[in-house]
Amino acid sequence: MRPGKSSVGAPPASGFTLLALLVVMFVIALGLAAAGPTWADQSRRAREHELLHVGLLYERALADFRQSSPGSLKTYPKSLEELVLDTRFLGVRRHLRQLYPDPLEPTRPWGVVKDIDGYIVAVYSQSVDEPLAGGSIELGDIVLPPARHYSDWKFSPPTPQ
Repeated sequence: MRPGKSSVGAPPASGFTLLALLVVMFVIALGLAAAGPTWADQSRRAREHELLHVGLLYERALADFRQSSPGSLKTYPKSLEELVLDTRFLGVRRHLRQLYPDPLEPTRPWGVVKDIDGYIVAVYSQSVDEPLAGGSIELGDIVLPPARHYSDWKFSPPTPQ
């Protein structure tokens, strides 16, 4: 020991602050790990709800397009773009304000179901994820059966009688 220095009044070892910081970070990480799945489920549930809402908009637009067909031959559109701008009339006729993206797969287009003549009769999400909703879902005029994948839900107007 050097002369003039004593160990009696020495400051405590300088590792306590680091240890306390590590403990606080560990507690925060545990909290985030517990909250992460909840946030993910809420986000997924919101996207599923948005899918049902937008699918219902497409279903209603398809029904309106068919119902407003001039003449006695009632047809569905050949493309989704015809729902935004219906050229069968002199003025501007819109059944949808815009083409809405698929909330589950925004980069992929909607899947379409066409009849034998090539007219679109239904739309569906191309997502192969499993829905959170386990049973069938009633959306006004249509009922979606229980599904293994989101792509099993077909948004189609009820068949006219």
